[in-house]
Amino acid sequence: MPKLKVNDIDVEVEEGLTVLQACEKAGVEIPRFCYHEKLSIAGNCRMCLVEMEKSPKPIASCAMPASDGMNIKTNTEFVEKARKGVMEFLLANHPLDCPVCDQGGECDLQDQSMYYGVDKSRFKENKRLVPEKYMGPLIKTQMTRCIHCTRCVRFATEVAGVPELGAIGRGEDMQITTYLEQSMQSELSANVVDLCPVGALTSKPYVFEARPWELKKTETIDVMDAVGSNIRVDTYDWEVKRVLPIINEDINEEWISDKTRYACDGLLHQRLDTPFIKYNKKFEKASWAEVYKIIKSKFENTSKEKICGFVGDLTNMETSYIFKEFFDRTLDIKNYESRPDNRFINTSNREDYIFNSSINGIEESDLIFLVGSNPRYEATILNARIRKSYLNNNTRIFSLNENGDLTYPYESFDGQTQTLKNIFDGAHELSKNILDSKKPMIIIGESFLRLNNAEYLYIKIKEFLSKNNKFLDDWNPLNILTCDASSVGNFDLGLINKETNLLNDLKSNKFEIVYLVGQDNINFNKRDEFVIYQGSHGDKGAEIADIILPGSAYTEQDAHYTNLEGKIQKAYKASYPPGEAKEDWQIINEIAEFMNNRKLFNDKEELESSMFNYLNLQKEKQNKEYKKEFSGELKNEKLKIDIKPYYFSNIIARCSKTMIECNNSKLNLKSTGTEG
Repeated sequence: MPKLKVNDIDVEVEEGLTVLQACEKAGVEIPRFCYHEKLSIAGNCRMCLVEMEKSPKPIASCAMPASDGMNIKTNTEFVEKARKGVMEFLLANHPLDCPVCDQGGECDLQDQSMYYGVDKSRFKENKRLVPEKYMGPLIKTQMTRCIHCTRCVRFATEVAGVPELGAIGRGEDMQITTYLEQSMQSELSANVVDLCPVGALTSKPYVFEARPWELKKTETIDVMDAVGSNIRVDTYDWEVKRVLPIINEDINEEWISDKTRYACDGLLHQRLDTPFIKYNKKFEKASWAEVYKIIKSKFENTSKEKICGFVGDLTNMETSYIFKEFFDRTLDIKNYESRPDNRFINTSNREDYIFNSSINGIEESDLIFLVGSNPRYEATILNARIRKSYLNNNTRIFSLNENGDLTYPYESFDGQTQTLKNIFDGAHELSKNILDSKKPMIIIGESFLRLNNAEYLYIKIKEFLSKNNKFLDDWNPLNILTCDASSVGNFDLGLINKETNLLNDLKSNKFEIVYLVGQDNINFNKRDEFVIYQGSHGDKGAEIADIILPGSAYTEQDAHYTNLEGKIQKAYKASYPPGEAKEDWQIINEIAEFMNNRKLFNDKEELESSMFNYLNLQKEKQNKEYKKEFSGELKNEKLKIDIKPYYFSNIIARCSKTMIECNNSKLNLKSTGTEG
């Protein structure tokens, strides 16, 4: 390990680190614009200049490897003069528009100018003007401000895997552009806004909305998919203005998807803010007491077997748990379910419904096999990890189906279940590849779990991996890729009906009362059912309801979510529900009190405590082995990957104007034939 001196401090660093990283290890902060930990080294801004002993000129610390015996100085007059010269060059063409720039207050160029800027310039030429570029509905450009750090270009090429950004021209004529000036076709595109150290790329939906110091910042969890990205929600006067990523190396690193970032404007539209009762096919406003009275009467005058309940895709664990307790203890029935379709899930063993290899583990794998999954649209951040693994480790990737562009090369098969059976019978070329790999990953999507033969094939996959010793103490190769934020938490809490098929009974109109909590994805033809809908938005569930109970969105209540790899994370309250709307757990608690004169839980702390006790008990009860004998032969099926429309995958996204614009921009590209 190289040993060097930084400002007379002895530092020992790992082989391959740069001088800049060695300086940071010594506690010295080096200014930079082009350097970023997650991107390749460009060395074009020259702001990170430092003095090295025996070097006549200052060196760019981001591009110089640290070597033994170096003596680095970062605080001399020589270094300061060099950095001031660089800053003078950077500001030569930069417009003086900080008061109207959206980056103001969180701009790297502003911060560095305070230290290394000068009050006058030696350049007498006119400042250059760069025409604006169109980069889609999410990114606003003002390219005259651009300092050519190329962070956006490197991100698009390396991380997003969509090499649409680049530089044209030379010298003063150099411009960063999308070449064809079309919308960026990546679900991670808006991360370039965070990366841009100046105000050249800013957020189009957020333009002129607020200044950073006016916003209340709340660290919480994203629910747009099951990854559980760590985010910061910024609110102004209790209105959610923007969502930004928080660094979590185990889950989302420092990226978030465009849907996570921009679907938040859906929190303002189509909100349910007061209880409603349907009279003569029209909704009329009502009080909480009125709706509770009707619900109580309906429950008391209906036989137990005619009542059922479903929880939705964004429901937090506290709500799901109290909903289950309400059915178990208050109504004394078990007709509840969390699946919107008849997919196969074995809840007796937790390893059979989570992403066992972990998101971080993707980087350790040497072979990935996608079965009925399209991670680019089902879990964008997870897909970025697969691309990273491919780039860094040359991981081999296979898919049972042709998935289009996943941002990395992969080998696809015909999508037939017979092919899948052949692979895990050992009678296919891929079988040998799996056997030869040290840490294979089988990623099973929800489309696979909807197959008629899903259970048979799942057990066959598990037996093949087990027989060939692919289950190690530190590695479980079998992974389920769930799409909804609440799925794993609901399975943990036992919101699954193993005895009867509630969905088939619902579609056969066998129930008289249907209680939906945030469930908008069930398709059934309503006849005489009395539907109670509890949720935050007036979406599909509210349309068929007879009573509407206004609940809260994910930013409006403290709650827990379990992500696809089984990690429980807490989401924190950033704003308040509108009008008379209440937190979801509270509504169910009040219905129970109205019916029995006794609350299920006295407060939220008691609810959380009971929920975690239940989860701990379930862990102890879990069966480690799951075996089932099958008779007969496999009926060959074509596995069709059926995924929700990316920009309209949940009620918040469907109510977002920005998501509509994103969807339209994608449709326009398809119609003109310029996509990809």
